[in-house]
Amino acid sequence: MEFKNVTVIKKANVYFDGKVTSRTVLFESGEKKTLGFMLKGDYEFGTSAEEIMEVIGGSMDIMLKDETAYKTYSEGESFVVPADSSYKIIVKEYADYCCSYIEK
Repeated sequence: MEFKNVTVIKKANVYFDGKVTSRTVLFESGEKKTLGFMLKGDYEFGTSAEEIMEVIGGSMDIMLKDETAYKTYSEGESFVVPADSSYKIIVKEYADYCCSYIEK
């Protein structure tokens, strides 16, 4: 996948003592994505906008808010996280991802 005609914010978004990092990509249309990498660990994130998470490499186990079990997503798979929600992630080795923010 390749993005053209974008602006990349140089400063990284750093979470969980550097175990999760991402860079923000802004499109001329106003669309926003982040490209990130997660090291092995357990994480929890909250959302304000709806998010589409695409796994580019590795895998992650995801449990959305109000769910009781984790589901594994691997390279080439994606999942949707509703706006104003949260989700838990378990990364067993690493996860390379692209997050698209859906503003409504």
